[in-house]
Amino acid sequence: KLHSDLDKGVGTVKYTLSGDGAGTVFTIDETTGDIHAIRSLDREEKPFYTLRAQAVDVDTKKPLEPESEFIIKVQDINDNEPKFLDGPYVASVPEMSPVGAYVLQVKATDADDPTYGNSARVVYSILQGQPYFSIDPKTGVIRTALPNMDREVKEQYQVLIQAKDMGGQLGGLAGTTTVNITLTDVNDNPPRFPKSIFHLKVPESSHVGSAIGRIRAVDPDFGKNAEIEYNIVPGDGGNLFDITTDENTQEGVIKLKKPLDFETKKAYTFKVEASNLHLDHRFHSVGPFKDTATVKINVLDMDEPPVFSKPMYTMEVYEDTPVGTIIGAVTAQDLDAGSSSVRYFIDWKNDVDSYFTIDATEGTIATNELLDRESTAQYNFSIIASKVSNPLLTSKVNVIINVLDVNEFPPEISVPYETSVCENAKPGQVIQTVTAADKDLSPTGQRFSFRLSAEASNKPNFTVHDYRNNTAGIETRRNGYSRRQQELYFLPVVIEDSSYPVQSSTNTMTIRVCRCDSDGTILSCNVEAIFLPVGLSTGALIAILLCIAILLVIVVLYVALRRQKKKNTLMTSKEDIRDNVIHYDDEGGGEEDTQAFDIGALRNPKAIEDNKIRRDIKPDTLRFPRQRPPVEDNTDIRDFINQRLQENDVDPTAPPYDSLATYAYEGNGSVAESLSSIDSLTTEADQDYDYLNDWGPRFKILADMFGEEESYNPDKVT
Repeated sequence: KLHSDLDKGVGTVKYTLSGDGAGTVFTIDETTGDIHAIRSLDREEKPFYTLRAQAVDVDTKKPLEPESEFIIKVQDINDNEPKFLDGPYVASVPEMSPVGAYVLQVKATDADDPTYGNSARVVYSILQGQPYFSIDPKTGVIRTALPNMDREVKEQYQVLIQAKDMGGQLGGLAGTTTVNITLTDVNDNPPRFPKSIFHLKVPESSHVGSAIGRIRAVDPDFGKNAEIEYNIVPGDGGNLFDITTDENTQEGVIKLKKPLDFETKKAYTFKVEASNLHLDHRFHSVGPFKDTATVKINVLDMDEPPVFSKPMYTMEVYEDTPVGTIIGAVTAQDLDAGSSSVRYFIDWKNDVDSYFTIDATEGTIATNELLDRESTAQYNFSIIASKVSNPLLTSKVNVIINVLDVNEFPPEISVPYETSVCENAKPGQVIQTVTAADKDLSPTGQRFSFRLSAEASNKPNFTVHDYRNNTAGIETRRNGYSRRQQELYFLPVVIEDSSYPVQSSTNTMTIRVCRCDSDGTILSCNVEAIFLPVGLSTGALIAILLCIAILLVIVVLYVALRRQKKKNTLMTSKEDIRDNVIHYDDEGGGEEDTQAFDIGALRNPKAIEDNKIRRDIKPDTLRFPRQRPPVEDNTDIRDFINQRLQENDVDPTAPPYDSLATYAYEGNGSVAESLSSIDSLTTEADQDYDYLNDWGPRFKILADMFGEEESYNPDKVT
């Protein structure tokens, strides 16, 4: 209520109100000055209001007093209950925790004025969740109330928490929230097998590394606390098996480590131990965190393929062994209860396998072709064995056959050497070191020996020094060599091997004589270099040789032209003579000479066909007439002609057109004896034909012809 001292109560004063909430929250009676709230007030919304009031003259509207300011404070009442702003809550605590273990702290908020009364004083309590948990009434801290709470018994708890103001007194307002508490796992339980014996049946044909069974130990813990490790306890049969842990199911997977054989052993027994990987030292007193169980495995009999006595066979055979020779055998057996016979055959893959055959019943391997170690030194193929009772059951084994060498090749010089010796070489100087190679392969290594052949050992040029390490040195035996006398030397070297039978070969080495300096450095090995000055270039040498060749051609042409000119001059008169000699039918003994040689035999075509040697090659050089002693008087001209024919038949350079190879029988009663110039010791130009005039009228024509030729001979012109 507002009142001014100037207000006499006659209605001349008017009161006005302004400020925070004027007209909306508060109103004033203009006459009496009473202030009223026109709506509900909420301290939590606005705890106070600041207003201004003034007294005004009703008539003049002028303020009667200065404006005054006042505050209206809203007094709190308990109209707000406590609230859990963060609820509902989720918490966890390890199982088996002791009493009083901290779980969670909750907090409730009351919007009332904490400075006025007990409206904002909150007290906490548990409405649901006892006797497992407790809460501090003032702080709201939740703790465990029971010891050894087991997660495996109960894992989830829901606790209802109440917060009440007014200090928890009657009439106070209350708020609630829920707290979901989970017991986390600890490794407080060892693994346990549900049964003490596990029975497994395994076929003997199971492959190594395959899983043959599973066993499981139960651990009620969770997560890593439930991880189990399985181990086989050493004992009967344990070395044939292995066990691992399936990470998803925590089962023990038993695997085969070695092959099983029903005929050898039908059952195996061993123990398996299961233990936790992650132990908690707080629970060691509970006992060992492991358990054991017995595993019994019964091996089932299966129809199995034959088994070879060896995993691989290695055999040896000499090359060139006769076809059909047995070189070895393979053996396979059927180990099943009802033993079956076995058949063998070669696993054909390529043509190499055809070099051998195998006996289907005995398994013996024999050669099918001749073997050559130099072609193929080793053969590798497979033999398959199958059961007669069940041919589909087969087994395979590798067979390696090594071909042994037979000493059949002689050693030879390994590489062709270009050997040279200096002209100024000294005796005992090594000019070449040679090595040998042998196509044969000796298991202990070949040993070669070197020596000179018998025909070369007596020559004083070179010798061979065997170093006895499969090498030899070619040494000089002379003091200096001359290219002018001999440019090349051929040295036969005999090389022998050490195998049986001993093989040897003679290798001819070519040694070239070269010009060297004083240090033994080769300067030149060419023949042309002997006659040429030192220091000429290759181009200069070629130019000199070309000039020499041109000069030689000119000389040859000149000589040929001179001879051709002289021949043409002589033939002018000789053509007539030759024709007369060939076609002259009246020489000799005349018609009364009935014992003359039949010239037709010389011109018999059959005799010409019998001579198959081509003799139509004109000789490059001028052949001079053969010098024979003159035919003695009364020698049968038939023998003479036969002798001439035989000489010309075996002479490959005699031209067929040479008139000297054709003869006619002149008769044996001539006073002038033979007219042939073949056996004359003098040349045609040196003979004197004047004696022909003394032979009578029959030789007048012949005397005239030779007389004319003699008078025409230009050599006698002075």
